[in-house]
Amino acid sequence: MKRLLLLDGHSLAYRAFFALPAENFSTSTGQHTNAVYGFTSMLINVLRDTEPTHLGVAFDVSRQTFRTEEYAEYKAGRATTPNEFKGQVSLVKEVLDAMGVAHIELDGYEADDILATLTTQAVDQGFYEVLLCSGDRDALQLVGDKVTVLYPVKGVSELTRMTPAAVEEKYGVPPERYSDLAALVGEKSDNLPGVPGVGPKTAAKWLTTYGDLTGLVASVDQIKGKAGESVRAHLDGVLRNRRLNQLLTDVPLDLGPDDLVRADWNRDEVHRVFDGLEFKVLRDRLFATLGTSEPEAEGNVDVDGEVVAEGGAEKALSSLTGRTGVHVLGTWARGTGDAAGIGLAGDDGRALYIDLTALTPDDEKALAAWLADESKPKAMHDAKGPMHALDARGLTLRGLTNDTAIAAYIVRPDQRSYGFDDLLLRYCHIELPQAGDAATGQGMLELGGTATAETDDVMARAAAVAKLATALDEAVAEVGGTELMADLEMPVVDVLAGMEKAGIAVDLDELQNLESDYDALVVQAQHDAWDAIGGEQVNLGSPKQLQTVLFETLGMPKTKKTKTGYTTDAEALADLYEKEPHPFLEALLRHRDSSKLRSTVAGLIKSVADDGRIHTTYQQTIAATGRLSSTDPNLQNIPIRTESGRRIRRVFVVGEGYECLMSADYSQIEMRVMAHLSGDEGLIHAFNEGEDLHRFVGSRVFGVEPDGVTPEMRAKVKAMSYGLAYGLSAFGLSKQLRISTAEAQRLMDGYFERFGGVRDYLRHVVDDARAVGYTETMMGRRRYLPDLASDNRQRRDMAERMALNAPIQGSAADIMKKAMLGVDEALRDGEYASRVLLQVHDELILEVAEGEREAVEKLVREHMGSAADLDVPLDVNVGTGASWQDAEH
Repeated sequence: MKRLLLLDGHSLAYRAFFALPAENFSTSTGQHTNAVYGFTSMLINVLRDTEPTHLGVAFDVSRQTFRTEEYAEYKAGRATTPNEFKGQVSLVKEVLDAMGVAHIELDGYEADDILATLTTQAVDQGFYEVLLCSGDRDALQLVGDKVTVLYPVKGVSELTRMTPAAVEEKYGVPPERYSDLAALVGEKSDNLPGVPGVGPKTAAKWLTTYGDLTGLVASVDQIKGKAGESVRAHLDGVLRNRRLNQLLTDVPLDLGPDDLVRADWNRDEVHRVFDGLEFKVLRDRLFATLGTSEPEAEGNVDVDGEVVAEGGAEKALSSLTGRTGVHVLGTWARGTGDAAGIGLAGDDGRALYIDLTALTPDDEKALAAWLADESKPKAMHDAKGPMHALDARGLTLRGLTNDTAIAAYIVRPDQRSYGFDDLLLRYCHIELPQAGDAATGQGMLELGGTATAETDDVMARAAAVAKLATALDEAVAEVGGTELMADLEMPVVDVLAGMEKAGIAVDLDELQNLESDYDALVVQAQHDAWDAIGGEQVNLGSPKQLQTVLFETLGMPKTKKTKTGYTTDAEALADLYEKEPHPFLEALLRHRDSSKLRSTVAGLIKSVADDGRIHTTYQQTIAATGRLSSTDPNLQNIPIRTESGRRIRRVFVVGEGYECLMSADYSQIEMRVMAHLSGDEGLIHAFNEGEDLHRFVGSRVFGVEPDGVTPEMRAKVKAMSYGLAYGLSAFGLSKQLRISTAEAQRLMDGYFERFGGVRDYLRHVVDDARAVGYTETMMGRRRYLPDLASDNRQRRDMAERMALNAPIQGSAADIMKKAMLGVDEALRDGEYASRVLLQVHDELILEVAEGEREAVEKLVREHMGSAADLDVPLDVNVGTGASWQDAEH
């Protein structure tokens, strides 16, 4: 038997939408995804549980069908489609396309008519079992010996199997009589009124007595009492209901069940679509849960391996040819020596395993020399962690020409995951052997060492790194990223590893005092909030209790409606406080701010290492624009705009043996990049003359002298100038500045009227990106934006905003990386003891050694100021002090 799984796409997507809160499922660009997420999660589960051989999804095209032609009120009672749902059906179809799932729709027919036709055709063939997944009860009329309806009972997370016996048990009639039953009792969701006073039990009893609806109609005069009068009075409506709820089984389709053979997914497309939807966990579930009918791998990694015996390292290392793949065995953290072994493999497949826990002095010397030899090109995957582990054993790695995670990021910067096994499958069509399999094949050499499954795996991974690096070299070249990789991204790996190792010193006592202070502020805010409502001790972290206080007790204007009531998120409460500055709201917002600061400080305390310093981890493959990300802990989001936040920066202090911390940052770098890329004469003049940019722009937008630009005018212009680089709309600007959309539009019109170069640039950058499919930074970093050609307006609009933002923010990020490389190289070449500790977007934090302050400041200004050749100067601000906050300028 073949197994055909059919799904009602609209029905299930709509159920998923209401099962998952829309406010909890959206991309960073604002696209709601709760319906897509719920549908995709359900699809993965049902494919896992049913293992169909054939598969299809049907969709409605519109509400205009033959049913609405007969009865204009058909489905008329349905609520307007929520804005958050609009556009998600097209995203569901993108997921289906990526997963190789056929989807069918036909104008003038509903999805369940399509499903009924395919079901009937499959049953008539005699060798199909049909599973029909739908939240529409009309599908129950199709249930039979070979047809089971999978009906969702909890959103779409739980499905119940509706067999003939289950239908009869629940409704009192067999499946073939279900449409008769529904005709009598009506269907509220379809706006089909039933017979007043007649419920399912009465209707089922009648159908059992008279056989079916035809028999009931023939004997309708025999039905006694008020129920009989009611059914006779509404008989025309019953017959109409029956005509409308009966599913069609002869829809003229261009395909049949045999055409729905389950296809394999397209791995690249799954990555592209799931990355756009930011479904990292769901993608991992898909790959872990469902296989493909055809193996994606053409074979395993095949190597000739040698476990190096004591005293044999120098000879074995000399045998490696070409670029060597390197894989370190063990787990690591900065400052620990958990690396147990290292696998090395040349591009010819010859591999070595060296036990790092049992090196002789000669072996250690030979390995250290080989690893540090820059003339020996090497490749690793996600290199910084293994580099820390090697460094902890006194081994320095140099000559890294490819980090395969970073290479994959350059090729696909919007991808959210760069797992090694997945990249190996995608780019090389091979996979690593399963644990226990012989990874090294027939060419295994055991020269005095003992091979194990573990050593085999390490050598296989090293060989796989070498193969993957070669494949990714080609992919990087295809996107024009070879120079970016060699001159910027790979050198940055070394610098970041050094920064992570150094860390930054903190005053732990002061950090703990801060935690106590913020804890007291949290408690005070909580009591102030309680006092403001008469002492009622509500849980300020409970949205449900807050809704009761705000919208019932205090009678405040309701915020945006959600599944669980009305939103109490930070943005909504800030807007509400502007309208209703009630003491309870003020205390609540203060409580949230203090709680956030307390949480930040608690996280920092946990991150202080034994050396009294915090060692963040920098990630190069997170932000699609090229900006670095900081994690564990995130030191790039330490607040600076409030006194409370600035207190946190004061706990980051100069370390023992150093004179001070130095902060060096670019002034308005993104606006300078904007001026350069747009070629706008007005902006270029302002920067070249050293004028206050926002005052200069404000004087022209508002038509006043520079001295006449008020702080409010300057703030508006500043918000608009930066917003334009991020595709900010008039509506977005109005919300940000809390002004009317009309006033925001007037501001933007005035700006573009006087700075036409910016207007023309912003217009052309989107047009150019749409023509070639990608944007590009000054240093050649590409970001591919296929959604620029999307039929989905919301996705197209988001892609256009990305096209505006990527060249500006990406160029600024590249400039900062170039500056960081220049400063680090100059410090090393000059044999300075000072060092770079942190990079926070457009700011570098250095730890300056005794007597080096003036020289280091000169060096920093020189290399940061010359990191790019722009039409405007790169202005660098430098400050020093005993703490990070003191060094601010």
